[in-house]
Amino acid sequence: MDERTRISLSKKMTYLLRHSEGFTDSEGWAEIGKLVRELRKFYPWVTEEHVLYVASKDEKGRYEVKGDKIRARYGHTVKYVRPTLEEVEEEVLYHGTSCEAAKKILREGIKPMRRNFVHLTTSLEEAVENARRKGRCIEVLVVDGRCLRERGIKLYKGGKHVRVCEWVPPECVRPLS
Repeated sequence: MDERTRISLSKKMTYLLRHSEGFTDSEGWAEIGKLVRELRKFYPWVTEEHVLYVASKDEKGRYEVKGDKIRARYGHTVKYVRPTLEEVEEEVLYHGTSCEAAKKILREGIKPMRRNFVHLTTSLEEAVENARRKGRCIEVLVVDGRCLRERGIKLYKGGKHVRVCEWVPPECVRPLS
């Protein structure tokens, strides 16, 4: 499978696993066969092996496979989906955003918006990459992990560098520079 096809298939898999009401259980799991059947509506050639290949090649660790099931580890918008994730402690996290949103975040904190959790990263490079999708004027914010713990806010490992939490209060956020 060429890289362009892998990325396209991955985007459709991610969409179905994160945002399709009734497609997964409350932990975000779907049967791989069910996912393949749905994907064939868009990619008639897709097989279970293609799905497993895409999941294994994902650099961000978006997917988890267990037996005959697959899930997206984070990024869900379906309200009943709450994957059980490993709780972690981090000292420094980053959040890339637009300059306009950064002003509001510094006043109000980081909210999950349409998703079930706030997404943070342990990688400055990923934060910059995420911010670039928000427009021309970007800002990277630093989140204090100790501040979150002191407020009882738990942090979970979503992917390789992705960490998720319920929200980030404004006193736990500062500009990078």
